[in-house]
Parts: sequence; structure tokens; C-alpha cells
Amino acid sequence: MTSPPPRPLPAIDADNAAFWTGGRNGELLIHRCARCRTYVHPPTSFCPACESREVGPEPVSGKGVILSLTVNHRAWFPGLPVPYVVAMVGIDEQPDVHLITNIVDCDPLSVRIGDRVKVRFEQAEDLWVPLFVPDQGKD
Repeated sequence: MTSPPPRPLPAIDADNAAFWTGGRNGELLIHRCARCRTYVHPPTSFCPACESREVGPEPVSGKGVILSLTVNHRAWFPGLPVPYVVAMVGIDEQPDVHLITNIVDCDPLSVRIGDRVKVRFEQAEDLWVPLFVPDQGKD
């Protein structure tokens, strides 16, 4: 088994800890407002839609669609394999919730806007980085 490519890791705080550790249990956790049910990402302690302070992480399906992408041909970190895809994924539960991520386990030059994707987690130290793979609809 090869080790994952190097990537800078986020600073963890009370708001974002669930997002970065939920993959341990196979869950993509996105904050959601208990009052108006709006998903909130990046995670924060209040709802920008209704200003409620009743927000917390909830599991989502981990499925979505690629809204934008770029194929990067430069290794910004030593050991980072190129080319690789950086994409904006809209989650199925609320498409205006966008995750900036990598699309992996496929030919980077085959990835297209509008492609369906599903989450896959990569462990990095004690965090679980949500990445996405093509969704062939077989599950």
C-alpha cells in the first residue's frame, strides 16, 4: 500500500473538528441548522440563513456533482503526483453547499463538470480528508 500524497492539514477548532474527523466512521459531516434546516459550510457556530446558534454536524450522503474543476500539472508539494484534479463539488442534500476537494481514483483528464461523485476518506494523521471519486451509481 502506498502512502497518501503529502497535503497541508487544516487547523482544527470546535466548529470544524467533526468535518475533519467524521470520516473515521465513514461519515461526511456537514453542519446544519436545527431551526431552519439549512446546511452550513464551512462549519461555523451560527446559521447565516436565520442567525440561529443551534447548528451542529449531521451526516450527509456523501454524493454530489462537480460544479467546477481544474487539472493541476504542477506539484506544489514534494512528492505530490501530477496531474491531479481540484474541484468544487455541490452536495446532493443542498447543491449550494460547495466543498473544495480532489477527485481521485480516476484519470484526471477524464473528469468533467457535471460528473457525479461520491466521498472517499483519506487518513492523514488523526484527520480524515474527504476526497471524491467518480460515482458509477452501483451502490
